Amino acid sequence: MSDIPDFLDGEIVTVLTQQIEDRFAMPLADLARAVKAAPRAHAGATNVVHAHGLLTQAQYALENAEDRLVAALETAVGDILDDPVMGLAQQVNGAVEQRDAHAERLRSLLEAMAEQPATRARPVSRLTTTLPTAVPARPVRTARAAR
Repeated sequence: MSDIPDFLDGEIVTVLTQQIEDRFAMPLADLARAVKAAPRAHAGATNVVHAHGLLTQAQYALENAEDRLVAALETAVGDILDDPVMGLAQQVNGAVEQRDAHAERLRSLLEAMAEQPATRARPVSRLTTTLPTAVPARPVRTARAAR
């Protein structure tokens, strides 16, 4: 069972941000700067920062969709909702699904990192594809004996 808790709506970004900061022992802003400076240094960190950015964008889109829906509901007349308001409600539902999908992806990345053994060194890539050839041996020349 995972030690990552279930989420309450609106707290997803905060909870996952805290888990990222705990996992990498640094604030997310510092981690994002480190990833930007050296994106290939730690693939897990790069993936987590990217997934967090997508989650943040999805949360922002959800909040905007909710604000538009609330504004439309405040001006709605009667108990029956018209098509534009229902369209906004569908946009909110879609935004929730997107946000939750990004949160689940980030959550699974963090779980996978927690399950991995200690970090391993990446194999060094070869610079050439040909094997070096042996240098032909040369006869050893010794200094002439005293004259």
